[in-house]
Amino acid sequence: MAASIDGVLPATLQELVKKSKVLVVGAGGIGCEVLKNLVLSGFTQIEIIDLDTIDLSNLNRQFLFHREHVGKSKARVARESALSFNPDANITAYHDSVTSTDYGVNFFKKFDVVLSALDNRAARNHVNRMCLNADVPLIESGTSGYNGQVELIKRGLTQCYECTPKEKQRSFPGCTIRNTPSEPIHCIVWAKHLFNQLFGESVEDEDISPDSADPEAQNESVTAEAKAADGAGDVAMEDKENDKEQEKSTEAESEGEPKNNGNVVRINTRQWAKDCNYDAGKLFNKFFNEDINYLLRMSNLWKSRKAPVPVQWDTLLPDGTKAAEAPEFARQHHKVWTVEECAHVFANALKELSAAFLKLEGSDTLVWDKDDQPAMDFVAACANVRSHIFDIERKSRFEIKSMAGNIIPAIATTNAITAGISVMRAFSVLQSKWEQCKAVYARLRLNGRQQFLVADTFFPPPNPNCYVCASDPAITLRIDTKRIQVKAFRDDVLIKTLNMVNPDVTVEATGSIVISSEEGETECNEQKLLSEMNIVDGVILKCDDFFQSYELSIIISHFDAERDDVLFEVIADKSQLQPKQEEKPKEDSEEQSSTSRKRPANGSDIADDGPSTSKRTRLPEVEDDDDDCLVIEEDDDVQEIVNTKTEQLTVKSPPKVAIKRKPDNLTDDENITEILDSSDEEDVGPTKSKRTKLNDSQPNEVISID
Repeated sequence: MAASIDGVLPATLQELVKKSKVLVVGAGGIGCEVLKNLVLSGFTQIEIIDLDTIDLSNLNRQFLFHREHVGKSKARVARESALSFNPDANITAYHDSVTSTDYGVNFFKKFDVVLSALDNRAARNHVNRMCLNADVPLIESGTSGYNGQVELIKRGLTQCYECTPKEKQRSFPGCTIRNTPSEPIHCIVWAKHLFNQLFGESVEDEDISPDSADPEAQNESVTAEAKAADGAGDVAMEDKENDKEQEKSTEAESEGEPKNNGNVVRINTRQWAKDCNYDAGKLFNKFFNEDINYLLRMSNLWKSRKAPVPVQWDTLLPDGTKAAEAPEFARQHHKVWTVEECAHVFANALKELSAAFLKLEGSDTLVWDKDDQPAMDFVAACANVRSHIFDIERKSRFEIKSMAGNIIPAIATTNAITAGISVMRAFSVLQSKWEQCKAVYARLRLNGRQQFLVADTFFPPPNPNCYVCASDPAITLRIDTKRIQVKAFRDDVLIKTLNMVNPDVTVEATGSIVISSEEGETECNEQKLLSEMNIVDGVILKCDDFFQSYELSIIISHFDAERDDVLFEVIADKSQLQPKQEEKPKEDSEEQSSTSRKRPANGSDIADDGPSTSKRTRLPEVEDDDDDCLVIEEDDDVQEIVNTKTEQLTVKSPPKVAIKRKPDNLTDDENITEILDSSDEEDVGPTKSKRTKLNDSQPNEVISID
């Protein structure tokens, strides 16, 4: 090992490596490389944590794993494989979530440095907060295709991971998902909602039944109320036990009385599916025949669209699924299944999922996971059948997995480069050489200075208005207090959006307790609307997460949400949201000096949204959770000026400045620039960059970077 061989590392660093304690969070593509590098460098006290298990698709880039490891814990297998490089290393593996309450601030305090190789935003936010409160340096890393980045996060020195707002996940109007899908992603979202309706945590906004309150369908000769009146028959209560099941409808509506708030009047879908023993034919006909026929009765929807074509179970599979218990095509993930094959996969996945669901106790539910085969098969089959019905291009299981799991392509070489830089940055952290820890970006092509590894020339300073690392963190929350219940406020706003774990909430003016982390203490408040708790416009809430050592003030700004509007929106401090005016450089020499500016390759001076978030794009919908997925910074080595979000979470870019390059210095390889995939109307958020070749007719797009 490097640290055990005199002369490989400086003597001081050699001793620091031997006695340092390191935490690696994530054992995916980057995590495997980081762990290997740490062991070969001579680190002997290493702990690694990852909740994920090994999937077949991981093997092309996560080299510590092999086929015989599929289905096993990533952290534990990574430990076993890494010990083969140095059996004397002391490596502790945790097959667990880093957000578990077992890993609090005191757990993080025992490490000299933390290396993050995570694959989702919520976990990154949590580790960011833990390291800030424990005052432990965090080395954040990530890759996206051929792009990679490594950055240091240290309290008081750099921006934290949450210093700048991240883009919200892409969402779609409910009526589009339920009535008029036009893209494959619409059908995939619908299929994931169907999974949750049957087996997962059911959410009212994820109803998959036809939406008779769709504004486009309002001018019908038959009113929505009249159609809803016979809607119960459209819940697939068509069989001979219709009367018996109808009598059970009140009991079956376990989550409340049957509703008619724009939806078909129906009993609880989950209970109905359970009552009919998860019969594949009945469920298939309900979702892909009866509901589609119901949509066809909304004739206004199809005046300018191609009408959907229902499919029937008996027509597709007249002989049932007996001959295909384990169909070969189901393992062909790059093949686009036929509708008949989708029906086979649907039946087999339904059988496995229902068996697993019935084994659960109490109110426990299944959680959809892209790496869980029956869950992924179910979504792929349902999405493709619905795509066929609406004449939308069908996709292979592999493509659907990429879209449903929000997978960004990972390249093994990029992972290796990024992991190597991470460990080199760890060397500098151990020696407190902070000036050598500036962010580094890996790029596919050389820049104008013949560099593909580009380092920042300064540390972006902490955002004084950051709602995590500021001295007195606060946010403004636009929210419809008349429609959001306390339980939804806790789950959707505090936990899912603000990434708290066990929040306590009180009203600042009165001190009354709204939410308590003590079990059962405020359970009586959960079903109350915020307005019923006197949480209205202008009220300030004090939120405290003891586990994260995190306090936050929330200023309530009420608004009356329209039918398809989001019910809440987190907004930063108004002064933070105002775009800052940029000062023009006095002389060209100042532009090239070591200042606090960075020029993107498209020639415009744009906001530095922090170490992890300067890219802007709309990622595919749904979950932010795949290996090695991290948003990438801008790649040039001249620095960016800080520019913040507008009140609508959009960025208004200043006018672009272009300087022509001297013709005699321009080579064929130099007329490549990198252009941000963004517009003035787009939200701030992470994006991939696109490479565009500049033609001679647009010389003003060529940038001087000498």
